[in-house]
Order: sequence, then C-alpha cells, then structure tokens
Amino acid sequence: MKPNVVVDVGNSRIKWGLCQPDGIRATCSLPLDEPAAWVQQLQQWTTARGCWVVAGVHPVRRDQFIAWLRERGQRVRLLEDPKELPLRVLVARPDHVGVDRLLDAVAANSRRRAGTPAVVIDAGSAITVDLIENSGAFTGGAILPGMRLMAQALHDHTALLPLLPPPEKRPAVPGTNTPAAMEVGIFWAAAGGVAALLREYRSYCRSEIDIFLTGGDGWRLCSAIPEAQLWPEMTLEGIRLSAEALL
Repeated sequence: MKPNVVVDVGNSRIKWGLCQPDGIRATCSLPLDEPAAWVQQLQQWTTARGCWVVAGVHPVRRDQFIAWLRERGQRVRLLEDPKELPLRVLVARPDHVGVDRLLDAVAANSRRRAGTPAVVIDAGSAITVDLIENSGAFTGGAILPGMRLMAQALHDHTALLPLLPPPEKRPAVPGTNTPAAMEVGIFWAAAGGVAALLREYRSYCRSEIDIFLTGGDGWRLCSAIPEAQLWPEMTLEGIRLSAEALL
C-alpha cells in the first residue's frame, strides 16, 4: 500500500506527514480538537488526496479524526494491530504496547547499522526509551513522565510552585530562583533518566548501540544526548514503512 498522507494521533497533537516514494517530504503538527485547523491544513496541502494511513495512542481522538476524513471523501486505513507491522515484538502482550513505540522501532530498523542494537527515545507527553535488539526485534523499554507532566505535577501537588512550560534550552545550573530551579530539575530528571537507561542498555547489550531521538520535546533534550540522531519525523516514517509493507 502506498500512502499519500500518514497521521500520528498523539496525546497532545496530531501530526501529518505528506509522503513521497522514499520518505516524508513535509510535516505539520496540529491541535487535537480544532477541526478548523485541519481544514486549513487540508486546503494548504492540495495534493493530500488518496490514501491516508492513521495510527495513534489516543483512540477517541484518532477515531474522531478518521470520521472527519471520511466525511470529506478521503480513503482511510487504520493501522493499530502489531501483527500488521513489519516487526518482531518480543514482549508478552504486543497489543498492550503503544503503537507509536512499535512504529518508531520499524523506522529505526530502516536506519540502524546492520547487526547493531538500537535505542529509540521518544520524548512527548511521556518519554519512552526502547531497545531494538541486533536482529531488529522490539524487546521493550522504559516509560518516564514527560517534561510537561513533571511541570504539571509540581504545580498541582504543591502550594506555591508555578506552572512552567518545559525549558526551551539546556538550563544553567544551579537554578538561582524557584522557576529556574524547577527548570533545572525538570530538564535533568528527563535527560538524566534517559542517560542512565542508555548506560543500562549498553551494559545489557555489551556492544555499541545506535540511538535515535524523536517526539515533540526531542529537540529540547538533544544537547544532553549528543550521541543521538534527532529524527522528528520518525513515527510518521514508521507509519509510512508499515503501510508500504501491507499487502
């Protein structure tokens, strides 16, 4: 199946990717609940016709978006069954793994060095750090709270801490006031947790690993994980590759 547009419905945004034969040629990130923004984007992408392939971790929003597309005469294919992906999944319940994690693994297999394990860091509402073994099989990983969730938790469960957006850049240490200290804590809780997991994975694999970084907050973390390849379109590319593998 050759998709024309691929869509990833996340917990905070909907991401579209306009396809070409060898990859994603254009992307956009849109609100989950603003059909007017979807209409505007559809008007801008005049070639966004044909086959849409949709996946996502928010079933209600995903299905609402699919219904919206079909109302406009678009042909839509839902991608949600792990058995449909060109990927071996070595966990007890593949259907309980977020499909975005599996799609990232599909994409990673298209770029990792042959015979080399890979780790995918997807920094979004949650941060997932997943291991793909040297044969290309998905073996599981770790799930951490994302930076926005950390900021929200600090605000919601204390009396005086403000609600802050994630830091725009690697914050200076030490934080010399309360907001600065919060930024330092949020950034390094995320970056430090990922770094610790990378050490564990290297020890587990006893080899070099290829590291990929994606997700809406991936660019915020890249300065702390310089060995990672930043790949914003990774999940969309996993959808494209999986769709093309379908009969």
